Amino acid sequence: MRWISSSLKRKLSTLLLFSVLIPLLALGLFAYNMAATTTEEKAKQSGTSILRQMSTNLEFIVHDVENMSLFMIGQKDIQKFLSSDDEDPVKQTQMIEFLSNLVYSKSYISDITIYPLNKYPPVSNATIFDTGLSGDDDERIQHYQSQTKFWTARYETDTASGPKQVISLIRPIRSLNSFRQLGTLVISLDEKAISQILRQANLPGSGDVVLTNSEGNILSSSNAEKNDGNMKDMLPGFQLEGRSGWLNYGEGDNKQTILYDSVADMGWTLTGIMPFAEYRNQNSYVLKLMAIVIVVSVLVVSILVLYFVQRVTNPLIMLTQFMKHSNPEEPLQKYPVETMDEVGQLVRSYNKLSDRIAHLTEQVKQEESYKKEADMQALQAQINPHFLYNTLSSIHWMALMNKDEKIADMVGSLSDFLRFSLNKGEEFCSVEQEVAHAMHYSNIQSIRFPGKFKLQMDIDPALSHTRMLKLLLQPLIENALIHGIQKQPAMGEIKVSAKLESEWMHFMVEDTGVGMDDEKLNEIKRELQAPHDQKMDRERLERGSYGLRNVNRRLHLHYGLQSGLIIESEINKGTVVSFSIPTDTLGGKDIE
Repeated sequence: MRWISSSLKRKLSTLLLFSVLIPLLALGLFAYNMAATTTEEKAKQSGTSILRQMSTNLEFIVHDVENMSLFMIGQKDIQKFLSSDDEDPVKQTQMIEFLSNLVYSKSYISDITIYPLNKYPPVSNATIFDTGLSGDDDERIQHYQSQTKFWTARYETDTASGPKQVISLIRPIRSLNSFRQLGTLVISLDEKAISQILRQANLPGSGDVVLTNSEGNILSSSNAEKNDGNMKDMLPGFQLEGRSGWLNYGEGDNKQTILYDSVADMGWTLTGIMPFAEYRNQNSYVLKLMAIVIVVSVLVVSILVLYFVQRVTNPLIMLTQFMKHSNPEEPLQKYPVETMDEVGQLVRSYNKLSDRIAHLTEQVKQEESYKKEADMQALQAQINPHFLYNTLSSIHWMALMNKDEKIADMVGSLSDFLRFSLNKGEEFCSVEQEVAHAMHYSNIQSIRFPGKFKLQMDIDPALSHTRMLKLLLQPLIENALIHGIQKQPAMGEIKVSAKLESEWMHFMVEDTGVGMDDEKLNEIKRELQAPHDQKMDRERLERGSYGLRNVNRRLHLHYGLQSGLIIESEINKGTVVSFSIPTDTLGGKDIE
């Protein structure tokens, strides 16, 4: 114990091995028990499902035979044949043909025989020399006339095609008018066909299936060696509980799993017999496989535990030695670390501490510099607008005095344009103000380029007082004019529309300019989707999509990624730029 406690490495290795191996062994035993139980349960469930399917098939055959018997006892030709006192060979031949046609499509029916009450011989589709039904013919007929219907046990008939084992449905044929007895109908099932159905069961573990009647007599079996006798002789003391179920029978090597299911309304029972040794063989295989897995797992876990403990303790040992030889009066040197665990993170944090302090100092200096620059820009923004407004106002009045209305109009629009652009530093405005700003810009450009374009506004009146981020429409109109309209010789049109749908405002700027091909359009879309902090070619952006990128970035910053620009264009047909912003944000509330 002292050897273990004196070393952290040995202590961790021992504790981890016990902590892992004990649960691993317990898990192996639990998995084996679960696998053995699951194997048995699956076999029982599978066998029960197979018996249920076979029971359904047998019920179909039985119901088909009984429905056929009901049809035959009420059939007009059969009633007429049995009611006649004369023996007519022609009618007898017709009856035989009729019965043959009924049997032709039913492979599981051995024969159909009608025993007339006052006639002899019986009429059948097959030539029957002898039948295993008890008693002489007359006594047999009289015996079955008193019954309504019933199914016989398995018996043998001697026919022209050889002996056959059959199970028969017997019911009297009565006159439909007087209800007097006319004869007896016997429909026989071929036991070979029933046995073939039972052999298709394929019960787990090569089990056998036996069909018995209400007295326990074996009617048919999937195993020819178990085709005779009574179920009580085959399984002494076996008792059924309910219509279906399963139970274990016997002990030791003779232990068996018995599955049973009833055939509805027949008193017949399907019994599946599966040897319990099959489960032991499967469980033995599972046990061997589990033992191999546990042994391999123990070896792998032991190697991994020792390896990982070595990896964990080595940095601690090296750190201990490093700290032991460090001088507390001097700055600590950086310690090389290759791990990413808690020890490695602790040392990495220490190594980064000095660099972090230097970085924060530099960052504070830069922020102070930016703050001073911002203060200077704010001071200039307070001075320059007044100077520009006064100068433009003087030029405006001088143009009016000289009766130069175009200059006055252009200067007035420029003054309003600059006043709105500065807007006392505010970032939001009403839709009405944004549209007016765009109109001022359009007025200035129309004077510069007379007859080159016309601007059409289609604004939903409900949006007039709704707030939005300013300077969104003017850059889009400028982009449409410079890159779309001015590059074509003909006059162009720019249409600005805005509409309200639900909680969103939808804006669209359309132009009839030269448009763009797919390559150029895709290039602009890539530039718009690029991260905001990504450095772009300023000169290339100024020639193309700098204004669009600026608007798209402002939309993302204030309204989120769902409010970016959507661009559609077709060469020689024009370009459509649209965006949508919500009305329920800070910038979308109505002006009081």
